[in-house]
Amino acid sequence: MNSLVFLIPIALLLGGAALAAFLWSLRSGQYDDLDGAAERILLDDEDDPKKTPERDQPNKPAP
Repeated sequence: MNSLVFLIPIALLLGGAALAAFLWSLRSGQYDDLDGAAERILLDDEDDPKKTPERDQPNKPAP
């Protein structure tokens, strides 16, 4: 019984911290664009020269 005196407040504090973190993530816009990340994998990045390092280096002959 004496352990419940410590465990119940600790459980309430952890639950409150989890709720506060969830509410903070809602307010900061964490869940605004749920479909964007799922559709981003379908986009073709071959046209972006920043993402292809082969285009930045000149052709080097093999040694």
